[in-house]
Amino acid sequence: MSRIAARMAALKAAGRTALIPYVTAGDPFADATPEIMHALAAGGADVIELGVPFSDPMADGPVIQKASERALARGISLDHVLAMVRQFRQDDSSTPVVLMGYANPIERFDQRTGEGGFVRAAREAGVDGVLVVDYPPEECEAFAAGLKAAGLDPIFLLAPTSTEGRMAQVGRIASGYVYYVSLKGVTGAGHLDTAAVAAMLPRIRAHVPLPLGVGFGIRDAATAQAVAQVADAVVIGSRLVQILEAETREGVAAAAKNFMAEIRHALDTRTKE
Repeated sequence: MSRIAARMAALKAAGRTALIPYVTAGDPFADATPEIMHALAAGGADVIELGVPFSDPMADGPVIQKASERALARGISLDHVLAMVRQFRQDDSSTPVVLMGYANPIERFDQRTGEGGFVRAAREAGVDGVLVVDYPPEECEAFAAGLKAAGLDPIFLLAPTSTEGRMAQVGRIASGYVYYVSLKGVTGAGHLDTAAVAAMLPRIRAHVPLPLGVGFGIRDAATAQAVAQVADAVVIGSRLVQILEAETREGVAAAAKNFMAEIRHALDTRTKE
């Protein structure tokens, strides 16, 4: 059982909702990411999604796009991201880490290191799952199989526009959890319609035998609580990136921990409907 599956199973048994923050590697400070990851875990994060900076993050709104641009301007590459995970693992062997990004950096890594080089390097660094935004399930079965063979979870996105066929494809090859994008459009945009989320998740569960995380549009304790009524996990990205962006180097870890603790408290004290 992967670290992600074990964590999700333990949370389910305890009747708790998983809290999954997203941060962009190398932002807002090139050397702060492992410290921020530790702070997120200390604040109550159950899984950490670590964004791999990319020059054309088509699914990301302006907040995360700018975070990627800042990280790239500091020279942050996939090699650096893997080094950050290795550093994090020196003191945390239990919190699952998911790399979230796009195909181009992975394919360039494999071109340089040989076929399967990325999967080997990710496993050796201590990565637990990989979510490649622009790898639809029907086009990456071999990649997903390679991840699973290495003990890593291939994680996929589903959206309000996903067909029953796409749900079935994801249910067949995904593992760990599935990330439901609750809004049409990019991250950090729009208004979260929790009723629409509640209507969609049973349709997905008919095809996907995995925990369902919901993200896009979750910005505070109130929206996190509302989503937690129906989802197995709450994913928070853009709002966290905004909070960190406004901090000094000295204050960034504390800000990460405090925000996570606020959301964790909200999830653990919500009244189940």
